[in-house]
Amino acid sequence: MPVSLQKGQKVSLTKGNPGLNNVVVGIGWDVNAFDTGGDFDLDSAAFLLGDNGKVTAQTDFVFFGNLNHPSGAVQHLGDNKTGVGDGDDEQIKLDLSKIPANVTKIAFTVTIYEAEARRQNFGQVSNAFVRIYNEANGEELLRYDLGEDFSIETAVVFGELYKNGDEWKFNAIGSGYQGGLAALCGNYGVEVG
Repeated sequence: MPVSLQKGQKVSLTKGNPGLNNVVVGIGWDVNAFDTGGDFDLDSAAFLLGDNGKVTAQTDFVFFGNLNHPSGAVQHLGDNKTGVGDGDDEQIKLDLSKIPANVTKIAFTVTIYEAEARRQNFGQVSNAFVRIYNEANGEELLRYDLGEDFSIETAVVFGELYKNGDEWKFNAIGSGYQGGLAALCGNYGVEVG
């Protein structure tokens, strides 16, 4: 049975699952019935961070424009432009055994594409969640349902996977930001062109 997390709660992913390497981070959402004149296109991303909370190279930012980390440790499975349907809307595969030694944290984020131009924000998004499951058998290991405490935010850090000694733990963050993807990139040290 998966662990259902509350905001700010931390849980070990690997302690009770020895030998666990291949996991999938599934991220999903629904759009409330607001007519903003355009479709909602939410985009998930993974930022591979060092001890200082910043990327060590621009390729440490895995998203729809850079689907694979050079190490082979992180693979984004593609952009879902509508969020229609049940289950995961976007997925990011991880091989924990291949994560570079200088990466101590991976932040999983979701932003709204062209949010300002489309007059969209996370107050118009519902049922947002992040879950991690074992790729080998499909067993859901943990899930964090974000709740509805957003209004004008255009970017959200859903959670972080972080190294603690020799185990990987997950921290349910659920923090919103204004400024969309550019604000997150600035926060994590990614140069925006």
